[in-house]
Amino acid sequence: MLQNQRCLGSYTEPYIHCSVHNEMNQYLTSTEIIDWKTPDVRKCAKDIAAGSTDVISISRACYEWVRDHISHSGDCKAAITTCCASEVLQEGTGWCFAKSHLLAALLRANKIPAGICYQRLCLDDESGFTLHGLNALHLPEIGWYRIDARGNKPGVNAQFCPPEEKLAWIPQMDGEMNLPEIWPDPMPIVVQCLNNNKDWQKVEANLPDIEVIK
Repeated sequence: MLQNQRCLGSYTEPYIHCSVHNEMNQYLTSTEIIDWKTPDVRKCAKDIAAGSTDVISISRACYEWVRDHISHSGDCKAAITTCCASEVLQEGTGWCFAKSHLLAALLRANKIPAGICYQRLCLDDESGFTLHGLNALHLPEIGWYRIDARGNKPGVNAQFCPPEEKLAWIPQMDGEMNLPEIWPDPMPIVVQCLNNNKDWQKVEANLPDIEVIK
């Protein structure tokens, strides 16, 4: 792997944020990236919920809406790179990372705690690794549950079927892994990658990775 072609960070000791009450608020906060208090995101979240008060139904609706209505920027070869939730909603496209930002925002706007998760996956040509962004949300009587809204395609069939997780990818190769953290806000190297590379080709050439330190 050519490190100068990627946004590299370091991954050392795993840490999972506790789901106790005094820490749950961080998964409901509106931030610069997960900006759910912007009018368009709030309206979209309300429209998707369609008056329902059932957490599972709202969660499924938000998940399927982002998965199916927001195109994956790499798949559609988008000329623009989005990052914050409101931008993803406005442009209708995002990389897996950006789609996870929007999904977290829609869930939080509906008062459902949600965070960002990552996997480390081998690139298609096996020349190195990249992070892959997805979400975890906190469901009643289930707890933290991971979902992947990157968008389905041949060979990818992610679904919302709690308590079973059905993600887009399962780490299998040496060096691949599920990172255990549930981030209240995205990794800085992910934000840096999306903000610094303004079309699909540049993002693809500079996908963020981490150096795993054992």
